[in-house]
Amino acid sequence: MGAVLVIDDDPHIRELVAALLDRAGFTSVSASDGREGLRVLGETQVDLCIVDAMMPHLDGVGFCRSARRYHPELPLLMLTAKGQLGDKARGFEAGADDYLVKPFEGAELVMRVRALLRRYRKVVDATARAGRLVLDNGSHVATLDGAGFDLPLKEFDLLFLLAAHKGRTLTRDFILDEVWGYGFEGNSRTLDVHINRLRDRFGEDKGFRIATVRGLGYRLEDAP
Repeated sequence: MGAVLVIDDDPHIRELVAALLDRAGFTSVSASDGREGLRVLGETQVDLCIVDAMMPHLDGVGFCRSARRYHPELPLLMLTAKGQLGDKARGFEAGADDYLVKPFEGAELVMRVRALLRRYRKVVDATARAGRLVLDNGSHVATLDGAGFDLPLKEFDLLFLLAAHKGRTLTRDFILDEVWGYGFEGNSRTLDVHINRLRDRFGEDKGFRIATVRGLGYRLEDAP
């Protein structure tokens, strides 16, 4: 998986957004204007861009137009100042998928990022692999060595999320939001129960294991 690219000429905004993304379990890279953003985009695997509308050298609209031309499946979230309706309209025309008005709530930024990634991943990330297991997110079908393997829906969604982020530690809050929905009010032990069911169902002989990262969450990795 790639990173979220944050493009803003204000270093304080870049630091704020990077901190919000980090706490939500995302990796981020940054650029100070659209021109630098295009350079980073050409050198780094990126899953989504957060781009400010008003920047020197190349503004958000120009960046979106160029990025959309060469990366048609890249989600673009534009940040605009209050009242800049014209920038919003031009941003959508240039290919932006969504916008957020400054100042914004951190929780809303994270929700919009997750929503855009979910929307695009329905098409782009249709399958994920966990060792010898292949997970098809479109049909919710799991196959082990080519043979069908039945999984309850929540266990499938949980394993797919971990497999799609293989090698990365996902926080408990991030997993709960993604699998059980934002604002889940149930017992957080629900996650532990489902993790234990997956471990019982799949031994390490299947080619992967789910590691517990104490104080943070879980990570799917290849079995040694």
